[in-house]
Amino acid sequence: MRKGTSSAIEVPRAAPRAAGEPQGGPLSRGTPRPARLLYLVSHPIQYQAPLLAQLTRQPWLELEVAFLSDRSVRGHFDPGFGRELAWDVDLLAGYRHRFLEARLGASGLDLWRPWSRGLKQLIDARRFDAVWLHGYAQISLLEALWTARRAGLPVLLRGESLLHGRPRDDWRARLRSLCLPPLLAQVSACLTIGSHNRDFYRAYGVPEQRLFSMPYAVDNQRFEAAARAAAPRRAQLRAELGLRPGLPVVLFASKFQPKKRALDLLEAALQLFDRGRDFELLLIGDGEQRGELERRAQGRRGVRLLGFRNQTELPRFYDLADLFVLPSDYEPWGLVVNEAMACGTPVLASDRVGSARDLIEPGQSGWIFPAGDARALARALEQALSDPAALARAGALAAQRVQRFDFEADAAGLQAALRFLGLLP
Repeated sequence: MRKGTSSAIEVPRAAPRAAGEPQGGPLSRGTPRPARLLYLVSHPIQYQAPLLAQLTRQPWLELEVAFLSDRSVRGHFDPGFGRELAWDVDLLAGYRHRFLEARLGASGLDLWRPWSRGLKQLIDARRFDAVWLHGYAQISLLEALWTARRAGLPVLLRGESLLHGRPRDDWRARLRSLCLPPLLAQVSACLTIGSHNRDFYRAYGVPEQRLFSMPYAVDNQRFEAAARAAAPRRAQLRAELGLRPGLPVVLFASKFQPKKRALDLLEAALQLFDRGRDFELLLIGDGEQRGELERRAQGRRGVRLLGFRNQTELPRFYDLADLFVLPSDYEPWGLVVNEAMACGTPVLASDRVGSARDLIEPGQSGWIFPAGDARALARALEQALSDPAALARAGALAAQRVQRFDFEADAAGLQAALRFLGLLP
C-alpha cells in the first residue's frame, strides 16, 4: 500500500532619521529604503532558521535577530525528550544575528530565564524602525516591549497563544483577563500563526486591523525534496526496520510526554490489533513515558519504538508512512503536521492540535478526532486505513494544502504589517 475589546492604540510611525543617515526613508519621496527590523526570540529554533534566512533576502527588509540564549546551538538537556539534544541542521546560517548576555539562567527557559543584559542599548530608534517579539513568556521580552514603546518604536508580536486547552474559570484565567488586554494594547501589530491564534487576540480585545496572517510553516521544499529522494529506498528502510510486507505504516514522531498522548495512540492500535486489523505502528521520540510505552507494547507484533530521530532523518520516515498521527491534548500548532503533509503524508490529529483546523480538511486531506478519547481515535484510525486508495488521495491533497502555509505567505504577512505601520510605501 502506498500514498500518492480594547480601544486601538495610536500606532507609532518610524522614528526620525539620525543626522548623517541616507535620505529616502519609508515615507519619503524617491527610492524607499528597507524597513529596519529587530527580532527578539528566546533561542535559535530549528523551524525558524530557514524563514529568517528567507526574510533576510527580501529587498524591503533589513533584519537583525537577537537571541536571549544560545542553548539550542551549543547542545542542551531537553526535558521534553529527557535527553541531551543537538540539532543536525544549521540554525544560524543566512541571517544577521547576535546573542545577548544573560543576567540570569542562560540555560533555562521560563518567565525569568533567560534574563538578558543590554536591551536598553540595543533597542534604539536610530538603528531600527520596529521591534518584533516572539511571544511574551520571558521577562526579557516584556522588558523589550516596554523599552521599545518608550523609544517610540512600534512593536510586532508573534506567538503561540490560543484559547483552547486553557482553564477559563481559575485564578490564571482571571489574571490573564486582567493583564493581557493592557499588554496587547501596547502591541502595534499581531502576526497570527493560525485561526486559533487569531481568535485568541480577538478575545483579548485586539482590533481586526492590527491582525496580520503570518502562518506557522516549515521549509516545505526541503521536506518534499528529501522525501522524494528517500522514496527509491523505501523498501530498504522497511527491511531495516523488519516491517512486514504489504501492511500500511502509521507513524508518531514527537516527545513521549503525557500531553502528546502517545499512549492513546498505542491503546487505539492495540484495540484494532485485537479486532484483527493489522498494520505497522512506528513511534519515534523519547521522554518520560518511554518506559511505559515499552512495557505496554512488549510482545505485541506491529509496534516499534525507534527512539529519537533528528531533523534530517525524519523525511524518510514521513515518506515511509501511510498515515501520521498526532493525538496531543494541547498543541499550540504542531509543526510536525506541516512536515508530514509536505512529504505527502495525510494526518490524523486531535481537535486540540492547533494546526488541525487550518491544515486538515476532515475526510479529504486528513482526519480529526476528540482529544483524549482512545476509542474515537481507534475508530478514526480504522476509517483512515480502511480504504488504501482514499488514503493515497488524502496524501496528495495534504501536500497541496500545506503549500499555502509557506515562507512566502509569512513574508507577505510581515510586509503587510510593516505597511500598516507606515514603514513601507
